[in-house]
Amino acid sequence: MKTQENILLLADAYKYSHHKLYYPGTTKIYSYLESRGGQFDETVFFGLQYFLKYYLQGEVITIEKIDAAAGFLQAVFGRDDVFDRSKFDHIVKKHGGRLPVRIKAVAEGSVVPVNNVLVTIENTDPECFWLTNFLETLLMQVWYPCTVATVSREIRKITTEYFLETASTAAMASIDYVLNDFGFRGVSSVESAGIGGAAHLLSFCGSDNIMGSVMAERYYNASKVYGTSIPATEHSICTLLGEEGELEIFKHILQTFPTGVVACVSDSYDIFRACSEYWGEELKQMVLSRDGVLVIRPDSGDPVFTLLRVFDILFEKFGFTINEKGFRVLPSQVRVIQGDGINVDSIRHIYNALKINGISAENLVLGMGGALLQKVDRDTQKFAFKCSYAEVGGEAVDVQKNPIEIDSHGQLVQSFKKSKAGQLKLIRTEGGYQTVRKELASGEEDQLITVFENGELANEVSFEAARERVAIEKEEKVIN
Repeated sequence: MKTQENILLLADAYKYSHHKLYYPGTTKIYSYLESRGGQFDETVFFGLQYFLKYYLQGEVITIEKIDAAAGFLQAVFGRDDVFDRSKFDHIVKKHGGRLPVRIKAVAEGSVVPVNNVLVTIENTDPECFWLTNFLETLLMQVWYPCTVATVSREIRKITTEYFLETASTAAMASIDYVLNDFGFRGVSSVESAGIGGAAHLLSFCGSDNIMGSVMAERYYNASKVYGTSIPATEHSICTLLGEEGELEIFKHILQTFPTGVVACVSDSYDIFRACSEYWGEELKQMVLSRDGVLVIRPDSGDPVFTLLRVFDILFEKFGFTINEKGFRVLPSQVRVIQGDGINVDSIRHIYNALKINGISAENLVLGMGGALLQKVDRDTQKFAFKCSYAEVGGEAVDVQKNPIEIDSHGQLVQSFKKSKAGQLKLIRTEGGYQTVRKELASGEEDQLITVFENGELANEVSFEAARERVAIEKEEKVIN
């Protein structure tokens, strides 16, 4: 499916003046994308293929689009010497409306330490030197799926750590479904839900965000639907008969789905009464006789204290076994899901509290919404897109910024925003990856591969391949 957006209007307004502002004689602009640091030491690279397919592939510039942009940009600037349609007319006439740029990137799903090049872009037509950074506005948006994928993978590391310490061996396979994407309603757009949801599915398979699976299938040729879910209630269901009718609603839910997994929000009035009197007494035999799992959902209060009290009640009412690692486990027909107040920090606090109190991590699954898909921004991993090389008047030029700033002690120091210089190469080292100047590593294989050239995709990646790269393959790596 191709976009109906006019690519001539998908840039920051100030960029339309750059074809005049670059120094005369400029014929090449070479720029790169990196994560300069941030909350996590590594960044998962994912999402570029979507932007290439949806926005850049094929004949994206036409005379009709140029005509439409010309009038619009005249109104934006209020003058006729900023937008120069001849620059875009040239692309139509010489390149058939296809973008004369080359984009190289590390393979999607790669986990790369921060401060390394992830993407490079350069013009392939000397007349289109201005096009490289014109595309920054759009390409920079890859920060979003990269960051969501990074957050999700970090949570996978945390859950794996606690499962290894407290859960039974048989429960390890369930880690795929520990973190569920509840974020569709909380994001800014359907597009965000799709690309963010797909990024989450690199590490987990639980999701109520259907657009994530749609995006993975549509733009990454996923061989199956990765985001799976279960029947579950919401408060409009559980409060339909009022407080006095909550027990009857719970009974109706068990009767409606007598087998399989079903989740029920249980905090509409009193989560502790619901666990002790309704689920733990009135409906106990129905729960235990089911060929399936009832997942009880608290949805308010402090997550740690609420969960500890809920588990105390459920252990008392339903009993428990002690797994081979010495931690308590509810009967297989009962589990708990926490979907309120979930973020990277609270997840670690919750699992640590369970561990301290002798409760296995296998008793709990999680739902994460805004903190997964919306409470991230470009600075979470400090993404930057900078020019590092140019050709001016036939001469090669290193391009670099190296600002100084005043620290908290009033001293002048070099800013972390110092950029890289030259044409770049990403190579594998014993410790992972390293960014070097292209000419200094002639014998090393470049991990940046061409993914787009002159309007055409190259080296397309499958969703399965991206998932495989993201996977935490060695359990001992998580612990150590």
